[in-house]
Amino acid sequence: MENQLNISSSPHIRSKVTSSNIMLMVTIALLPASAFGVYNFGMDALLMLIVTTATAVLTEFIYEKLMHKKITIGDFSAVVTGLLLGLNMPPTAPLWMGALGSVFAILIVKQLFGGLGQNFMNPALGARCFLLISFAGQMTKFVYDGETGPTPLAYLKEGALSSVNSMDMLIGRIPGTIGETSVIAIIIGAIFLIMLGIIDLRIPGTYIVTFVLFIGIFGQFSDANVGFFDPQFITAELCGGGLMLGAWFMATDYVTSPITKSGQIVYGIVLGLLTGLFRLFGGSSEGVSYAIIISNLLVPLIEKVTLPKPFGKGGEK
Repeated sequence: MENQLNISSSPHIRSKVTSSNIMLMVTIALLPASAFGVYNFGMDALLMLIVTTATAVLTEFIYEKLMHKKITIGDFSAVVTGLLLGLNMPPTAPLWMGALGSVFAILIVKQLFGGLGQNFMNPALGARCFLLISFAGQMTKFVYDGETGPTPLAYLKEGALSSVNSMDMLIGRIPGTIGETSVIAIIIGAIFLIMLGIIDLRIPGTYIVTFVLFIGIFGQFSDANVGFFDPQFITAELCGGGLMLGAWFMATDYVTSPITKSGQIVYGIVLGLLTGLFRLFGGSSEGVSYAIIISNLLVPLIEKVTLPKPFGKGGEK
């Protein structure tokens, strides 16, 4: 009787990987894009990133303190939310606007739905869309090198492909939000996460390939009026706006993306189709944020359809 075994319910597999480990690695992976944003836009960008991140952490702490809940700011999820929101903000936006967005992301989108693991959409993107609807003028005003002007995506939308320099877009020498301009910096962070096994290519790969196929086929029918699979147009669309930041860092969010492998493929296809549809035929030149949020809402349905059926009663035989 001295050697009795302890029996407990499944699962029995344990891992040293925790939510806080994952969120910390995501934070580190976002540092290249953050550093380039500060280099590109200066002190305004740095202050915005500090304000959005600090406000997100403080909001979570105050809410959980008031509600007598366990303090969870140590899991770095609020840090990731605040940092992602800051990277999605124009560098010239007022700091109070970034703070308001962080409060909305943590309080409304995350905590009021149960906290980490319960939110139905990406909190940072939910806050960005809230700010876009509420303060459209300031959220779409971009200044680069001291001059206010349209983004490369706006030129593409107008059919002015010749006004776009794809190399500048790849490096990041263009107007835009703080973290979306440099594709190189974003890819460095994405490679870091892939090497650690935190994300894989299934969602972002399917997303990007579907988007390329869509704009390659239908670009000639849009206001852009480009040729069938025009390489310069496709390259500019890939490097412009929030596509890369969204594909690698927000569409792959564990909480708001499907858990099934086939569901992730379907999810990526939906993302690509919606982004292409919004960019080519929508009223705005961008569409990544809304595409991801709508796809987040479809995740329960996608999982229901793609969930493998168990063998036995009610399942496949």
